[in-house]
Amino acid sequence: MAGESSLRLDKWLWYARFFKTRALATRAIAGGRFRLNGEVMSKPHRAAQPGQVLTFMQGDRVKVIRIVTLGSRRGPAIEAVMLYEDLSPEVPKRVSGAKMLDPAFESRERGAGRPTKRDRRATQNLKSDLE
Repeated sequence: MAGESSLRLDKWLWYARFFKTRALATRAIAGGRFRLNGEVMSKPHRAAQPGQVLTFMQGDRVKVIRIVTLGSRRGPAIEAVMLYEDLSPEVPKRVSGAKMLDPAFESRERGAGRPTKRDRRATQNLKSDLE
């Protein structure tokens, strides 16, 4: 793909479509929350080379990426996926608290009347404990 042996890291992140713009990639690296082969880095001009492992936060997830090859352009997403190998830990799917509850959790017997303030507080405490 690329004839060069190294490429600026901010450019590579943009090519690999981790950031929408190169300026966003530069700002993220300058923030000091990136690790390249385990070393904290804050310089976007560092050289990205195949075989290096990059660790950073994207949203609320930790991304661990091994650079497989350097790109020559910011191409389509199919091309971008071939630039790296994702080593990120598997994130369990989130199940909302309401879905975890038994459907009969809040059901009341017919004729039992409205719940009292005490009943509602107890139900709310149970719900908040499950979230």
